[in-house]
Amino acid sequence: MSHLVAPSILSADFAHLANAIEMLNKSEADRIHVDIMDGVFVPNMSFGFPVLKAIKKYASKPLDVHLMIIQPERYITQFKDAGADTLIVHMEACTHLHSTLHAIKQEGMLAGVAINPHTAINNLDAIIEEVDQLLIMSVNPGFGGQKLIEHTYQKTELARHLIEKSDAKIIIGIDGGVDLTNAKKLIATGADLLVSGSFIFKSKNPNHTIAQLKAL
Repeated sequence: MSHLVAPSILSADFAHLANAIEMLNKSEADRIHVDIMDGVFVPNMSFGFPVLKAIKKYASKPLDVHLMIIQPERYITQFKDAGADTLIVHMEACTHLHSTLHAIKQEGMLAGVAINPHTAINNLDAIIEEVDQLLIMSVNPGFGGQKLIEHTYQKTELARHLIEKSDAKIIIGIDGGVDLTNAKKLIATGADLLVSGSFIFKSKNPNHTIAQLKAL
């Protein structure tokens, strides 16, 4: 399987969100990454349900909804109703991660787990077979435009080994600081999915930049 590209809509021009989604619909992007932040789990706030519903209305690509919020289990049904295809929760934000992943799947969504840069891969041992997508944060979450943390490559390799050992079918995504200088190495170390925000949307031709990331 060739690698997937999921542009992060958080980096788009919010005043022209429909135009950005239309561009992504016509691009080589595989998915659209939507960050939800509550200002508590991370020091920033972003989209809520009304904006997610609006994105879903225009998007023809699947929505990967990344919850950077505390107690995400409270809103699983609402996110399904708002248009999430994959719902990604943070391991650090879930007291009962196993049951949260089950609840996501019961709503008919794919279940994703995100881990912060300081969280070790072996923490996933007990729940790896419940996961559809692992999202490795390659920056500290909350703000776009950060530089990829170098330890991410080793972490991606460890994740790939864990998944192969468990014989699970899991997509490994990398989120934060992904660009053309590091994407090829991330793929080589085991990444299946590249999430990229400001690198795509701040480029002169976002459509072309997506095609470049896909062509690696």
